[in-house]
Amino acid sequence: MQVKRFRTISEFQQFRQMPKPDHPLISVFEVESAGHIDMTENMSWLYEFYCIGLKKVVGSKKVKLKYGQQAYDFDEGVMSFVAPNQVLSFTVEEDNEGIKQSGWLLLIHPDFLWNTPLAKIVKQYDFWDYTVREALFLSEKEEETLVGILKNIQQECKSNIDQFSKTIIVAHIATLLSYGDRYYHRQFITREKENHQVLERLEQLLNDYFNSSQGLPTVTYVAQALNLSPKYLSSLLRVLTGQNTQQHIHEKLIEKAKEKLSTTNLSVSEIAYELGFEHLQSFSKLFKTKTNQSPLAFRATFH
Repeated sequence: MQVKRFRTISEFQQFRQMPKPDHPLISVFEVESAGHIDMTENMSWLYEFYCIGLKKVVGSKKVKLKYGQQAYDFDEGVMSFVAPNQVLSFTVEEDNEGIKQSGWLLLIHPDFLWNTPLAKIVKQYDFWDYTVREALFLSEKEEETLVGILKNIQQECKSNIDQFSKTIIVAHIATLLSYGDRYYHRQFITREKENHQVLERLEQLLNDYFNSSQGLPTVTYVAQALNLSPKYLSSLLRVLTGQNTQQHIHEKLIEKAKEKLSTTNLSVSEIAYELGFEHLQSFSKLFKTKTNQSPLAFRATFH
């Protein structure tokens, strides 16, 4: 399936049968104002700009969205955050009647943020890396709040541009992203059962990994094994346990190290090697940082 690339916001709006945006680097519009898309076959899009969508899809034709390899887990009330140069795929599962979309789209070219405070921090928000299965569900009140911000941005874009316009628009965008961050963290907490299942799977994964003496797992390996993005997994773990993925790996490593030190006659060097360390000094330093004891001192307490 060929990926259709949109290099500019104007190019995207032309594709959606809309007039050029009032500003070439930013646009916000209601989805209903865009032209109809023929969803008779699968397609993939790639934007060279940020795309924040607040959309509802209604109709008998089932169209599933994917961001990377994962599908949305909500059919209505979805807020999505798509970073530049990420692939968004549409898969048609039933070819019946057409679909009806409603909602809003905010498109921001990275150049619009240049030389603003937001340019330095925009990529730090975790939700740009979330798989689409972790798209944001909104309550009616939350949706009203975000639509109000989008309308303010739209009004500024349509007004006569002056020396204050960009500052005001960027401030609205920053507020929108902050609300998105708040709602994502709320979502972590309310989806308690599923999140704790992730904890159980993580525990089993690390146990199996260290028991097989494969070395030291990376954060990327652990996240991929759990079918989550690295940033999402670390954010989830911080909310649930106060520790990120790397800290969980270290905790499990220290647990296995203690087990080997107390129940085997392996030397500290052999234990360090089995746990994936190339240098004894690195293992000893981490062990002492976590336990306030050297590996030998810990072993001595059992003899």
